[in-house]
Amino acid sequence: MNLNKSQLKRLSKDTNAVQYAHMMELPMKVLQIGEGNFLRGFFDWMIHECNKQGHFMGSIAVTQPRPAGKGKIEEVKRQDGLYTLMLRGFHQGEKVEHTEIISVFSKVIDPYEEWMEFLALSENPELEFVVSNTTEAGLKYQPIPLEEGKPIESFPGKLTAFLYHRYLHFNGDAKKGLIMLPCELIERNGDSLKQYVLKHSRDWDLPKPFMEWVDRENLFLNSLVDRIVTGFPANESDNLFAEWGYKDNLLNTAEPYHLWAIEGDPSIDQRLPLQKSGLNVHWVKDLTPYQMRKVRILNGSHTLLAPLGILSGLEEVKQAIDHPEFSQFLSNAIEKEIIPSLPFDQNEMMQYGESVLERFKNPFVHHLLADISLNSISKFKARLLPTLKEYHKAKGRLPDCIVRGFSGLIRFYRVNETKGSYIGKSFAGKVYVVKDDIKAIEFFREQWLCYEKEEIPLRKLVEATLSNQYLWGKDLSDIPNLGNELCHYLEGMID
Repeated sequence: MNLNKSQLKRLSKDTNAVQYAHMMELPMKVLQIGEGNFLRGFFDWMIHECNKQGHFMGSIAVTQPRPAGKGKIEEVKRQDGLYTLMLRGFHQGEKVEHTEIISVFSKVIDPYEEWMEFLALSENPELEFVVSNTTEAGLKYQPIPLEEGKPIESFPGKLTAFLYHRYLHFNGDAKKGLIMLPCELIERNGDSLKQYVLKHSRDWDLPKPFMEWVDRENLFLNSLVDRIVTGFPANESDNLFAEWGYKDNLLNTAEPYHLWAIEGDPSIDQRLPLQKSGLNVHWVKDLTPYQMRKVRILNGSHTLLAPLGILSGLEEVKQAIDHPEFSQFLSNAIEKEIIPSLPFDQNEMMQYGESVLERFKNPFVHHLLADISLNSISKFKARLLPTLKEYHKAKGRLPDCIVRGFSGLIRFYRVNETKGSYIGKSFAGKVYVVKDDIKAIEFFREQWLCYEKEEIPLRKLVEATLSNQYLWGKDLSDIPNLGNELCHYLEGMID
């Protein structure tokens, strides 16, 4: 039988499911735009934890951001907002496997079929927060008209109409402003959302007092989220359902690690008691250290590993961590090169670095190097090039692991075009596909072709790469000895 309210009482194996079912009837304090795996494995789990401890005592109204999400939101409705979450992996050296039914959704609304019901949620006096994850593509400005009774597709546009409805309903009451907590993975996500809401307001000629109310009485908080949510475990689901005695089409899985850094006053935790409930949530004045460490250490490690791993015949991050040479290489890169180049407390950075390596070892996360390798040039530029420069500036020498990774990147882009795809070959001759900016790929393809025809030596290929400002935003030729070291490593990577 499918999971729903009527099934809870018979689920004797999960007594918590019955114990916490009443939480779905708590006052609706949150509007959530986004019904996907991430929010259900991150924010909704957090609210469930807060409610279990009696700290928040609120529920969530959930809606999907796009018409294409209709299937998932209808499944949420069919299951009365209930779903199972499995946390699996390692945390502080201990193996974690925890399964629980999450019960936080009190309302499930399809705004494209129930637009007026969606707007009516804004009339709730107990509503305090709007949480979103509409992906990077969803948090952007799209010119769109405001038409009476017609649903708005874009997230910022939808939110603008929602806030305007609330403003009118409460006659501009200063105490009825909301706190926006966007989780989209773009820098300054709160600032961007506020900018788009005000732009829609101007486009639609909404009253100036409304725009002033948006600006003064509503908070748009920048935040950074971090948790790997792996979604529905298709290969295991049948066995799990047989064990539990119910079917759950919304079954979700995630790693134990979680972090949410929010640029806001710590006093907000009194209203949204995440820290109070023991969650790894930080109310901070400046997100920069959190963003930089995530980009440089976590994302940088992925980008460093992917080309070299694929060239060596590996397919997943976990395989690299289990490989003695790659594991040591990655540890050295993080501990001896990336972290020393960061201008923050080194002990804190080391703790974060250790947590990253622990997360990479998670046997339940199958993170494909092919996925990580997408757009590797721009990723290297943003994630690893700053480390190379800062390390060289501080130490007077180049970071060996980063340079080796840079060499692997250049070798990775040794490709030929076949039926519209760019195909490379590993050290053992295994084929792989490179996906990136076409101009960048074509540059490398032409350089490697000239090298293979013996029209240019390897040194010229490296010099052309370093001086290509389209790739790196500047000429890297002036970094002392970089060309020599790249040539040294590349000579061992080419046949």
